[in-house]
Amino acid sequence: MDLSLEAYRDIVKNVGNRADIATLCRVSKGFQYAAQRALYNTLYMRHTHTTVLLCRTLAEQPRLAELVDALTISLTDEDDLSDDDSDVAVFDDDNPPLLQEFWPAVASALKNTICLRYLNIHINNRAEAYLAWMFRDCNFRLRSFHCDLEWDRDLVSFLNTQVDLDDLYLIDYKDLDEDTPTTVSMASHSHSQLLSTSLPNLSTLECTFSEAAMALVPGRPITHLKSCFSRSDPDGKRAEISLLFSKLRRSKRHLKSLDIADSSYTEEFSIELLRHVVSINATTTDLRYLGTLVLPIDGRERLQFYGLLMRLPRIQSIEVEVSDWKPPPSSVPAFRALAMELRLYCPTVTRIVFVHDFDRTVVSVMNGICVIDSDISTDMLWSEA
Repeated sequence: MDLSLEAYRDIVKNVGNRADIATLCRVSKGFQYAAQRALYNTLYMRHTHTTVLLCRTLAEQPRLAELVDALTISLTDEDDLSDDDSDVAVFDDDNPPLLQEFWPAVASALKNTICLRYLNIHINNRAEAYLAWMFRDCNFRLRSFHCDLEWDRDLVSFLNTQVDLDDLYLIDYKDLDEDTPTTVSMASHSHSQLLSTSLPNLSTLECTFSEAAMALVPGRPITHLKSCFSRSDPDGKRAEISLLFSKLRRSKRHLKSLDIADSSYTEEFSIELLRHVVSINATTTDLRYLGTLVLPIDGRERLQFYGLLMRLPRIQSIEVEVSDWKPPPSSVPAFRALAMELRLYCPTVTRIVFVHDFDRTVVSVMNGICVIDSDISTDMLWSEA
């Protein structure tokens, strides 16, 4: 007796593991339809050998490839593997034929994943990362893209086609115009730079180079930005921050979250950064999350710090560095005292992340009481504001 489609789906949802779901594909046509959709909707490609086999299946069976909505490819060096990474794909330098097959197989599969919306490519190995040629014949329109690929013309050309993308992570960026000969045709030149009309819905941007933010923010509805300073010398950083905020003025939306990392945190530069934040409407009007700033030790400088924060009417979360404090706050009472002090001046703040030598302690306000929030993940706080 045939069941309703909803019944098949409910049964598949309650199956314990993917192996059992795969078995259901062979029970009946009804189960096959529901089980295949569950199996191929979200794929994690972690083993090199099985990734090649799976990609061949997607290349040879377009009907299955069309079921893929989210795809993650994770690759690492064997030397970087920890005990918890045993399921992550490893490139074996002693097996070059498999390595040579890997990316062509992925490219063939991607051509058929026309309904793909979420793509994550994590690469942490010595393999060649100029791999955006894989996208040349792809027609999918992503919503989210985590990209560990090198920035090149193929990647730029691909991004120019992504009109639905609203969440983007870039590990690399460079100005390709510097490599473009002056005699190149305008048609060829257009493929080396992002079009002003590209990425019209981009709202969340994470990039390891501030230059990428400067290139992508103007004219786009960016509301969440995470980046870091490329320069380390004070004069260079001042020029960089001035240019960055001149670009932030040109965003089509006010920022809700701004997280800028630095190679070395100082009180003086944090105050300077905060002055830039409160100086323009793009980062003052609707900002909910701000990081990372050094919390001054001296009382007078700290009052100046709080005074600038008070000019952010919607600020809710802030990340502060306390690594230079002697002794550093380390006890629950110390963290609560600092959090309560900050809230005297900025009562809208309900979460403070204290950073000490890369260790993070989160203090959240619950029912008016400051408590240590040990369950919260700090990695995504900036994107959830």
